[in-house]
Amino acid sequence: MKRRAYAGHAYWARPVPGFGDPAATLLLLGLAPGAHGSNRTGRMFTGDASGAFLFPALHRAGLASHADGSDPDDGLRLRGLWITAAARCVPPGNRPRRDELANCRRWLLHDLAHLPRLRAVVALGRIAHESYLDLLRATGTPVVKAHHAFAHGAEHRVEGGLPLLDAYHVSFQNTNTGRLTAPMFDAVLTRAKELAGL
Repeated sequence: MKRRAYAGHAYWARPVPGFGDPAATLLLLGLAPGAHGSNRTGRMFTGDASGAFLFPALHRAGLASHADGSDPDDGLRLRGLWITAAARCVPPGNRPRRDELANCRRWLLHDLAHLPRLRAVVALGRIAHESYLDLLRATGTPVVKAHHAFAHGAEHRVEGGLPLLDAYHVSFQNTNTGRLTAPMFDAVLTRAKELAGL
């Protein structure tokens, strides 16, 4: 359902691809396109409150050319970073089902296959964290998920996989309540850059 503020806008209503630097050494893995953000604009985290928090943080970290990522034609360029999501379409109730995530896994594999320089993954939220571990299991890497519980700032090493760093999702629900603050997220990005050699 469209919000009244966007009633005059045509929505893509189709999957949103990942984007960024093809030579990326760091992968930022989100949950899914936002209905009135990336589903409307066609670019991950673009045009909503999540992006309004994320892109300034990426700019502070030197991973984005500028802080305003509100429009896909804004000229924003990512440096050393690729942004993608566990689910490629807007999920009902903003919560993808396990079968939806499994159906979208091939697109995450596609991203990874075309980013040969990757050295680390940042998971935004528990679902992204679980999706990365599920991807490793689906490709034959033995993972005991109970040994890798999601926690903001937690770092996970899985033999056969890239280092995984957790962060709370940059959703308005988290940033507006103070569950995730700019300094908390900046600290995760600082560590992520170290892991990725940036």
